[in-house]
Amino acid sequence: GGPTVSISLKPPGVIPPGGSTTICCSCQCDNGNFVLYRNGHQLHTLELRGRRAEFSIYNATQEDTGAYSCHYQAGGNVLARSETLEVMVREFHLPRPLLSVLPGFEVTAGAHVTFRCTIAHPKAGCFLYIEGQVNTPVFLSEDDDFNISHVQTGDGGHYSCQCFARNNSLEWSAVSKTLELVVR
Repeated sequence: GGPTVSISLKPPGVIPPGGSTTICCSCQCDNGNFVLYRNGHQLHTLELRGRRAEFSIYNATQEDTGAYSCHYQAGGNVLARSETLEVMVREFHLPRPLLSVLPGFEVTAGAHVTFRCTIAHPKAGCFLYIEGQVNTPVFLSEDDDFNISHVQTGDGGHYSCQCFARNNSLEWSAVSKTLELVVR
């Protein structure tokens, strides 16, 4: 019955060395602070601003890779913990994918929407990200689409995709340009 803490990455996706990202922690709570952990070790503490706190990573290195979580504290007690968010820092070797949405960027509630992530590389798999969403990104195998059969206003938002290929190692692309889906 206590507060629920969520954690997300903005922008979502794998980060290139030297890149930056922001870890966003939020909860339905009034006062207190967030403590950010990586691999079980405490990193930073931030006071709540509104109902969220943001922890930025600049000039990312391999040391920033890890399992992050947010703990909400008030009065010296941990009241809630987020799920774990995996943050990866990897070199980008694949071309940038292209994300498209059919029938378009603006649709009416109840419409059928298809997202397609295309990349000039055979046998690449891709992830579809929804900015601010806590849940796991959607995996798309090659020539696979993500369909929403009866789109609702809650499905609107900023979408992007990122691809990878398993060669001798795991190679990544940069994140596609972001598309905003508006549901009316």
